[in-house]
Formats: sequence, structure tokens, C-alpha cells
Amino acid sequence: MSDEKGLSYEDAGVSIDAGDALVDRIKPMVKSTRRSGADGTIGGFGGAFDLKAAGFSDPILISGTDGVGTKLRIAIDTGRLTTVGIDLVAMCANDVLANGAEPLFFLDYYATGKLTPNNAADVVSGIAEGCRQAGCALVGGETAEMPGMYEGDDFDLAGFVVGAVERDGMLPRHDQMDGGDMLIGLESSGPHSNGYSLIRKIVERSGLSWDDKAPFADQPLAEALLTPTKLYIKPLLPLIRDNLLSGLAHITGGGLTDNTPRMLPDGLEPEFDFNAWNRPAVFKWLQETGGVAEDEMRRAFNCGIGMVLCVRPENMPEVLTRLEAAGEPAHVIGQLKRVPTCA
Repeated sequence: MSDEKGLSYEDAGVSIDAGDALVDRIKPMVKSTRRSGADGTIGGFGGAFDLKAAGFSDPILISGTDGVGTKLRIAIDTGRLTTVGIDLVAMCANDVLANGAEPLFFLDYYATGKLTPNNAADVVSGIAEGCRQAGCALVGGETAEMPGMYEGDDFDLAGFVVGAVERDGMLPRHDQMDGGDMLIGLESSGPHSNGYSLIRKIVERSGLSWDDKAPFADQPLAEALLTPTKLYIKPLLPLIRDNLLSGLAHITGGGLTDNTPRMLPDGLEPEFDFNAWNRPAVFKWLQETGGVAEDEMRRAFNCGIGMVLCVRPENMPEVLTRLEAAGEPAHVIGQLKRVPTCA
């Protein structure tokens, strides 16, 4: 008989014990996201949600999925892992909000070559914070340890959200849109989670290290660029439910110019006043340091506007008043105009 030791899963690079330890670490985080319709526990084979308990009578389910992109590279390289989970939730939750939906529950997928429970717990802490900000429950997820697929501390994230909206409240409402409708822009917290392959090229050109002070903020460059994506659910859901908005556009990759038309019917297009808000300093630095053309800036980045609201003129005073009361900075950034349609 051979004296060679039999192989175990651990020998192949996968630690079941590390996975179990992570689940124990994150259980309190998951519980903190409990809401009506979900009990905030994990450990089963699926996450349940009770739409009736959440108060819906005739709901349409809206789902979305997204990731964080190469913003993760900065987080991994600098060991700053506690905020990218917020980005993950925000990118998904803001998308379903654009259809008028309240985010109800969220699941994440975390894949890595070797599971480090402390790192994974930092990431999940951000996911839980994002869920609390969005008002949705973290009902489950998957942690995949895949040696040979990822090197070193590398990992990837994906997120999945399900929201609901009453059938008669879905956005966009094309029958309520017309030329002269106003576009309101809500401020972003920075680049959010888009354009980071270009951002990393610009940082490389600048010669700065991640720990150097950011030229545009009083904090290290990495921390400034890892500012998490803003969530817009809490200030906007009441406006949606009171039928004060005709449409929403989440400004992600493609910027204002490519995302805003996605909420519009044929025959209407946005007309922007790009001087209607002050562009945050981070975008000025990126443009100057990278020599980025203005048209490219408007397509690669949100340029300081993370969500666009389409509002009928008669609803403008109430919408602006309520946004101000909610502490949400808002700018009138343009309007809709009629364009000829092909016969």
C-alpha cells in the first residue's frame, strides 16, 4: 500500500472551516437588514420574502444585477474593503428604483481564490450598510472559494436585487411626458462605480500613489476615489408613490447623454444645461490630469449627477420643496424637447 497521504479539500485550496467561520461573522450583519417581509436570517437554501407583509396588493416584481467593476482593483490593492459593498447594493438598487420599485431583498456573490474571513467580512459589512441605506433585506448570497481562478487576494463581486412596485405606479410614465417637461439632477457622491479603468490610467499618469493626499480632497487618494455610490431610494420613493415623477434615469456608464434617453419615449429627447451645477473637484482633476475631452467626460462619468428626474412643470415646486426638506441637493439641469419622428 502507498504511504502517500490522501488528499483533502483543504489540500486543494478550499477551506470549509473558513467558510463556516465567515457565516458566523456575518450573521449579525444580515440580521441588521431585517425589514417587513424578511426575517433577516441566513443559513437555508433560499431566502424568502412575504410581499403581503411588506404591504403590496398588486405588485410587479423588478429585478436587477450589477457589480462594482474595476473600482475593486483600488480596494484590493489598498486593503480598503469596507465600502465596495455599498457600491454593489447601490448599483443594483438605484437601477430598480428607476422603474419605480422599492428594493425588497438583496443577494451577493463573492468569489475569490482563497477565502480570508476578515476580508470577506469587511466586504459584507459594506453590503449590509448598503442594504440598510436602501431599506432592503440581505437574505442570502454565495461565497465561492476557487483556487486557480483568482490570484492572491483578488476577488470579484456581483449583486442581485428584487424590488416591487404597484402595477399602476411603474416608471417611466410615457403618457405623462411631453416637450417642456423639466429634468432635475440629484448630486452624485463622486464617480460612483463607473469609469474606473480610465480613472486608474489617469492616476498612473499623475505619478501619485494611493496613499498620497488627493489633489481634490483632504484625504488619501484611494479613500477619495473609493467614496461609495450614493443611494437615492429614501428621498425618491415618496415622490414616486405620490405620482410626482414621470421618469427616472440612473446615471451610470454612458453618463447623462446615454442614460437619460433610456427613460424616454420616441419623439422626445433631453436638452441639458451643463452649466446648471458645479462639477465636483474630482472630475475637474480627472479631466485636467488625463487630458480627457469634454464629450468623453460626459459619456465616461456622471460628472456630478447621479440620478435624473423627469417632472411635469406643474409638479416642479412640490418636488423641489420636498427634495430640499429631505436634505437632497437638486438642480434643474434641462428639459425635454420634441423631435421629428420618422413616418
